[in-house]
Amino acid sequence: MIYSILAVFLAGILTENFVLAKFLGICPFLGVSQKLDKALGMSIAVLFVMVASTAATHPIYTYFLVPMHLEYLQTIVFILVIAALVQFIEIFMKKTMKPLHKALGIYLPLITTNCAVLGITVLVIDKGNTFVEALASAAGSGAGFLAAMVIFAGVRERLESSDIPKFLQGLPITLIAASIVSLSFLGFQGILDGIKGVA
Repeated sequence: MIYSILAVFLAGILTENFVLAKFLGICPFLGVSQKLDKALGMSIAVLFVMVASTAATHPIYTYFLVPMHLEYLQTIVFILVIAALVQFIEIFMKKTMKPLHKALGIYLPLITTNCAVLGITVLVIDKGNTFVEALASAAGSGAGFLAAMVIFAGVRERLESSDIPKFLQGLPITLIAASIVSLSFLGFQGILDGIKGVA
């Protein structure tokens, strides 16, 4: 049991990374990754929303929507739950972390429309995960989002001080760098086979 939960958690970070393998959450990945502090703040907020929204939506789906045969309302209900959680986080950050709230600007409310957050809540249901596995998957996916953001923020800070040809400056070199970072995560494919074998 512990090994399977560990495998689910590590898969969310390494082999099934939402940004670098599933290509979900690309908007904040490209938009907020210019500076490490902004990327870190945004990633922690997304991680919290992923775990909290999964913790809320999994029981709602299992104990309310399925028994009442309202599974078709899944997406609408999940979006409403995510929107409420994001509003709570925004109010909390506005009162306690004003500089970070100001730095994140429009990207903080956009967590509501971040497809990675909705994606994790839907995927854990589609995979038939238990509640504990769903939370482990959400935490791993959030940590994977954080890892991708922090790594890419470091790459982009290095790019600013690099001598880049004029025709590659801006978005072209950003997309090239993102693809190389994504390719680097392919090296983790198969790393979890040993853990699954033990489980």
